[in-house]
Amino acid sequence: VQLQASGGGLVQAGGSLRLSCVASGIIFSAYDMYWFRQVPGKQRELVAVITSGSRTNVADSVQGRFTISRDNAKKAVYLRMNSLKPEDTAVYYCKVTRGTMNIWGQGTLVTVSS
Repeated sequence: VQLQASGGGLVQAGGSLRLSCVASGIIFSAYDMYWFRQVPGKQRELVAVITSGSRTNVADSVQGRFTISRDNAKKAVYLRMNSLKPEDTAVYYCKVTRGTMNIWGQGTLVTVSS
């Protein structure tokens, strides 16, 4: 199983980015998918989750600004990030849990300048 994340970059405060995470080696539609983020020296933080049935939930800190979605045909999960703030700067990771194993993508860096 592999997860390939992309879409990070440098953006000014107030701007937008869309992160993508493409999965291989799993029956993608059967799994809940997650986006986390991590700032150096801090714990990894759950940002958003989308269930296999496409129910979504996002962290309070990004509510109203970030949207998670999925395309099962493409085996992809997306994180649309609007109205970005400097405090959103982090490495963003996608994750799937298969049985007792957490499988992480390689991370994509998002930097928001003020």
